[in-house]
Amino acid sequence: MRGARGWVLAAAAVIVIAAAAYFGQPRADSPEHSSSSDAANGTSAAMLFARAMGHPVDQIAGTFNPPSGSGLMFVFTPTSPYTSDEAQRTLHWVQSGGVLVYAAEQGDPNLDQAFGVTRGGGYAVVTAESGIPVADGVSRVAGGNYVMPLAVTTDQVPVLRTQSGAVIAYLQRMGSGTVVVLADPLVLCNGYLDKYDNGRLLADVLGTVASGSQVSFDEYHHGLVLSQFRLQDWVTTAWGAALLWLLVAIFVGLLLRGRRFGPIVPRPAEASRSDVEWSVAVGQMLRRSSARAMTLGLLATATERAVASRAGLPMQPRERFWNALWVHAPELASELAAAEETISVSGSSDRELLGIAQRLHHVAYPVTERRAGPRARRRA
Repeated sequence: MRGARGWVLAAAAVIVIAAAAYFGQPRADSPEHSSSSDAANGTSAAMLFARAMGHPVDQIAGTFNPPSGSGLMFVFTPTSPYTSDEAQRTLHWVQSGGVLVYAAEQGDPNLDQAFGVTRGGGYAVVTAESGIPVADGVSRVAGGNYVMPLAVTTDQVPVLRTQSGAVIAYLQRMGSGTVVVLADPLVLCNGYLDKYDNGRLLADVLGTVASGSQVSFDEYHHGLVLSQFRLQDWVTTAWGAALLWLLVAIFVGLLLRGRRFGPIVPRPAEASRSDVEWSVAVGQMLRRSSARAMTLGLLATATERAVASRAGLPMQPRERFWNALWVHAPELASELAAAEETISVSGSSDRELLGIAQRLHHVAYPVTERRAGPRARRRA
């Protein structure tokens, strides 16, 4: 039973990691019309266009706060609902001189209530040729094929109408500011700005604020965006606190339910190996692999290196080393050459290998053997 609970907790952790990976990957589709998306229904082009017109641009993420002072804020299809407090703060910002562009297919309940947005029942059929706008320089726009029309009051001036007369966008003055409501956000999205007069409509919207005014895009209400995580999000937001508690519960559960497969075996202390042990190990490896030619080659190279060190000659290039050795120490060169010639004509027995190795050692370290005396040589 305890093992089954551990598997359940592990499965929950896998689900959380998979969800994080899914939401963290950039998507080719943006139904929420994010300004971080380059998809056809994203709004990254609107952000770049605003920056090209000289407006400072930013994205509202992490915590929601309307821009300071007057400016323009885009709100595209909120997927995380506005709270009543957030909607009221947005309304007060507009009344203080801000411009809000609120584009959503079905709207947000609290935001609709705060700004008096009334949406009609059913959907109206819209085509690019049927738009009858009031905006300056705009005669036709392209967007979705179906849209939920807006019901307007006397204070709300229609900006876009369908051919049947249904309002799909209007403008309203509120205090010192303005709100522009669009029932079809696609008219301002990436893949539609080059159609008919959509680009001119975006320019007219940006022209409602003075040059150099701040332009903001609300990404806070586009749900969980892992690429915009900040440290305070884990404490100040509901989803952050929930994920934090989930991770704590998984950790505590695995800690309490975890069991060992046996007693803890202490790790043995590491002891340093001597040079003799390494030499014996290498020799046994070469002997088991029958690598006599390789062994003699290594011994010959080591002998040449010892001779070069004793004679004060460089090892490389090898041809120059031999020429210099024949000039400075001809007897030593002759003895070394004779020892190396026996390698190519030697047999394959261990006795012959030992004899050649002793001869090479005699060439490399003759002084050591002389000091050892005749008794040590007889023992060898």
